[in-house]
Amino acid sequence: MKVVNQDGTVEQVAFAEELGKTAFRHTSAHILAQAVKRLYPNTKCAIGPAIEDGFYYDFDFDFSFTEDKLPVIEAEMKKIVKEALSIKRFVLSREEAVALMTEKQEPYKLQLIEELPEGEELTFFQQGDYVELCAGPHVANTSVIKAIKLTKVSGAYFRGDEKNKMLTRIYGTSFPKASELTEYVHQIEEAKLRDHRKLGKELQLFALMEEGPGFPFFLPKGMVLKNLLIDYWRKLHTREGYVEISTPMILNRELWETSGHWDHYRDNMYTTKIDENDFAIKPMNCPGGMLVYKLHQHSYRDLPIRMGELGQVHRHEKSGQLHGLMRVRCFTQDDAHIFMTREQITDEIKGVVRLIDEVYKKFGFSYSVELSTRPEDSIGSDEDWKLATEGLKKALEEMHMKYVINEGDGAFYGPKIDFHLRDSIGRTWQCGTIQLDFQLPQRFGAEYMGEDGKKHQPIMIHRVVFGSIERFIGILIEHYAGKFPVWLAPVQVKVLSVSEHFNAYAGKVTKKLQAQGVRVELDDRNEKLGYKIRQAQMEKVPFMVIIGEKEQESKTISVRRRDKKETSIMNVQEMVETIRRETV
Repeated sequence: MKVVNQDGTVEQVAFAEELGKTAFRHTSAHILAQAVKRLYPNTKCAIGPAIEDGFYYDFDFDFSFTEDKLPVIEAEMKKIVKEALSIKRFVLSREEAVALMTEKQEPYKLQLIEELPEGEELTFFQQGDYVELCAGPHVANTSVIKAIKLTKVSGAYFRGDEKNKMLTRIYGTSFPKASELTEYVHQIEEAKLRDHRKLGKELQLFALMEEGPGFPFFLPKGMVLKNLLIDYWRKLHTREGYVEISTPMILNRELWETSGHWDHYRDNMYTTKIDENDFAIKPMNCPGGMLVYKLHQHSYRDLPIRMGELGQVHRHEKSGQLHGLMRVRCFTQDDAHIFMTREQITDEIKGVVRLIDEVYKKFGFSYSVELSTRPEDSIGSDEDWKLATEGLKKALEEMHMKYVINEGDGAFYGPKIDFHLRDSIGRTWQCGTIQLDFQLPQRFGAEYMGEDGKKHQPIMIHRVVFGSIERFIGILIEHYAGKFPVWLAPVQVKVLSVSEHFNAYAGKVTKKLQAQGVRVELDDRNEKLGYKIRQAQMEKVPFMVIIGEKEQESKTISVRRRDKKETSIMNVQEMVETIRRETV
């Protein structure tokens, strides 16, 4: 398809390319705005960008807009597509642009023009009767947009500023083929069924309460799941030569000023006063780790020091951004900080990459890798940033690992490698990260005695594997649709008695399984067996053990798997061995 760029040049681009998707979805947003203006002429248009998997547009309606109007707008959008309107770019002077937007009574466009620097070229794109202040890019003709669907409506402040008016945001998506849209809609429906908030409540894993917005409550079964992940994490890190520490939840202002967080991260921190001095609840674990490193003098022979911490951190997120376990205000980071010499950088990064790869494969995830470079708001010298960035590149290239560059998205103290998981229905999640830091050791005056008998500054790696344990649990719930593998299931076996006559034997079987380390629950309620089976299936327990007259007489058990109807006859020890084989 042909794409019209911001500078007016036209090039042939495939939808599969990033530029192709952006132009395609950006044009779809303009088609949405054009349809809305045709149907509701008094509506004011704000902004409408392409986003991942689709687009949105913000509108100021003069009536209360509801989702039942989406099919009407969607039908009008399809008419515009069929009209095969050419999309043309033109440039206006600031005075001409103001006059045009004033004539069209578009106050939000006028505000956008006012915010642009003097002398900046003002570009417009036109399709039929619709003209939009826009930088592009766009496809050359509306007829390219073969499949389009509006998905939802929400509220949004203009420019994301709570001081501005609340607008109506309409979301949608579009594809070159109807089959691709059908597949996407199926994925969305599947995602709704897998929603971790819904399943978390049904499976009694966690609760979200009004008394603590953004502060999840973990229930007994959720704690089993959380602790299993932590146990797995600890075993791996012990094997890899990490030591574990724990640092305080609250530390004084001077520490956060030294680390740079007070100046660069202050808006996301919770603060308090103790003995009339300023303190902050930690949003990061790394400054505490620096203090632990500095407790003792170190030699080059001690390095690398791999220091892990399962630290609970708190960050102030806006209420509108909170989302189940995915975006919370309190979470546990599976942090580790590695202190090393410059010569050890490549090998240590490789070691972390291998560890992350092992963990993600354990859960059945594929992933992609992104290298994020220096942001505008950063600390440190150009030389340090260059050396740190080259160190990350070298490690990835020596491991023959494919990666893309994400310009300007590094941490304020150093570049980073981000790992984006792909789950069972194709969605991506950013979890693991490796950040190379020359700045924090320097700011804290961290040192080690080199082989030359002189003091040197160590280099520091910040890294997480799960990212946030809470968020990782949310991802796992949706990845598995609540059907956790046997080793991770909070309840591995549900023992079901056919009637109260067999409760005693069912109780003995339960105790034998418990004694062998199996996570088991007994359902000896006076209910029909079919009801108990359906209940266990809803709870997504991997195995059901059915106890009736035949099993009691033969001292055996009937075992039924979660998604199968047939049963197998075995004894308790065989059941234990089956579970052990599936928990390796």
